[in-house]
Amino acid sequence: MTETTYPDTQLLIDGEWRGGAEGKSIEVVNPATGQKIGQVAHATKVDLDAALEAVDRGFGVWSATSAFERSKIMRKAAELLRERADKIARIMTLEQGKPLPEARMETLAAADVIDWFAEEARRTYGQIIPARAAGVMQMAVKLPVGPVAAFTPWNFPINQVVRKLSGALAAGCSIIVKAPEETPASPAELIRAFVDAGVPNGVVNLVYGVPAEISEYLIPHPVIRKISFTGSTPVGKHLAALAGQHMKLATMELGGHAPAIIFADADVEKAVKTLVGSKFRNAGQVCVSPTRFLVEDRVYSDVVEAFTEAAKAVKVGSGLDEGTQMGPLANDRRIPALESLINDAVEKGAELKTGGRRIGNEGYFFEPTVLADVPLEARIMNEEPFGPVASFRPFSGLEEVIAEANRLPYGLASYAFTGSADTAQQLGLRIQAGMTTINHIGLALPEVPFGGIKDSGHGTEGGSEAIEAYLFTKFITQTAG
Repeated sequence: MTETTYPDTQLLIDGEWRGGAEGKSIEVVNPATGQKIGQVAHATKVDLDAALEAVDRGFGVWSATSAFERSKIMRKAAELLRERADKIARIMTLEQGKPLPEARMETLAAADVIDWFAEEARRTYGQIIPARAAGVMQMAVKLPVGPVAAFTPWNFPINQVVRKLSGALAAGCSIIVKAPEETPASPAELIRAFVDAGVPNGVVNLVYGVPAEISEYLIPHPVIRKISFTGSTPVGKHLAALAGQHMKLATMELGGHAPAIIFADADVEKAVKTLVGSKFRNAGQVCVSPTRFLVEDRVYSDVVEAFTEAAKAVKVGSGLDEGTQMGPLANDRRIPALESLINDAVEKGAELKTGGRRIGNEGYFFEPTVLADVPLEARIMNEEPFGPVASFRPFSGLEEVIAEANRLPYGLASYAFTGSADTAQQLGLRIQAGMTTINHIGLALPEVPFGGIKDSGHGTEGGSEAIEAYLFTKFITQTAG
């Protein structure tokens, strides 16, 4: 596959792949070159009405399909995804920029997510509740909540769709996915695997267009009973408020500003190696990316120097080139945003250890960047950078670093490295975040919870609780007639 064979992406409505009713399209750009490589169909109100009608019918069909049959179809979709992983990964790299091995890993991990939810579909257990009177049967059963509207971002085009799609389908819900216009083809291939696996027409629908127009039309619509959104905190708050006005259930996976804490008693070499890989994965465009590096003062200088040297050694280039460790930023908007944050930090007294600049004039490449001694008043210590920038500050004790970790309104991911079991226990319990990983990177597996607290959202998209967001509990009580 070459850029010239990048597939134009269509809508999927009621089992039919088609263009928008008004013939509109949006261009897709390769972030490694800045050049157009394809286009995606643009849905308007006519298309959304058709998708709503289809998802309503699809719910009637899918909710009446047994959990066993739903599970079989989902497992078939997972196998198709694995078979097509190499092709899909190349599509993802062309449209998103991440290195090909990362794109392939994301595709294969999505198949594992589908398998997990396929098994959960068969385990939505209810209860028999002891009655107070003879001859009375009391049951609590779990039923699908209804048609779902899901809204997903460009940084992980498949990963962010597959959790919502799999959770909904496992529960017996139908779904309309509003996938990202900047990276449309790889999520379309994910959904194609479900269609080819035998999901009935109307159960899964896919649209693209103007995000605000689509969300503000779908969320209030009476057909939609549940929404799931991954994206920025400001947009998430707006959509959650809109859902609340219409009493719609909402799962929100929003932004973060993850502390990465290194104590002097940690294996410092392991900590640096682990965090460098996590920081520059997907060019730092990761909601759970470590961003605020807090290092105990006794090892602060050594850690900053080691991290800086490792950042300098990261190979930046096209995601299709062999050996590339970090691809371009996903769009041209990220470059001035990062430059503004870095310049503000330096003006306020931070030391730029390496990076800080765009690379070349073609594509959206940016240097892996390290800032040291960043003051708390710098914007980058308060605003999620969403890019390949690591900001360092020293600390002198446990209470000080916990206070800093909890200072911001965000609470998604957090990282810590320590050789003390007592310190690890306190960090695990006292850091205000939905996820804390200590002495390794252990986030985002299908079987573990994934979600945040405070301004980072609510609900989980992983683990045994994830399917609950697509179910409601109904109480049934009866006696003999």
